[in-house]
Amino acid sequence: QLQLVESGGGLVQPGGSLRLSCAASGPTNAIGWFRQAPGKEREGVSCISISSGSTHSTDSEKGRFTISKDNAKNTVYLQINSLKPEDTAIYYCAAGVLGVLGRCFLSPSAYDYWGQGTQVTVSS
Repeated sequence: QLQLVESGGGLVQPGGSLRLSCAASGPTNAIGWFRQAPGKEREGVSCISISSGSTHSTDSEKGRFTISKDNAKNTVYLQINSLKPEDTAIYYCAAGVLGVLGRCFLSPSAYDYWGQGTQVTVSS
């Protein structure tokens, strides 16, 4: 069974940056990054097609969140810049399917395998 391990979370001051990593135990089609803040639903932030490298992000985060991959390491990264307190959440990565046009999804229902999550706290 595919396993995913996130790392890179932590406590950071507003305006700072973090790079989260998602290491997969085997090949995948798509990796998505999601986050869940206390009392809120899990939301998709960004995803990437492993084969083509095409990405998809929420409109509100396209400027601050950058997803990338290293196929040789089976690892996907999420670079987050200009962090805000409202970015505080548990960040999860997940492995899932691609759509008919090769595009990844930001819906959690498209993902079958999930990591345990990494906590990101933005506070001064």
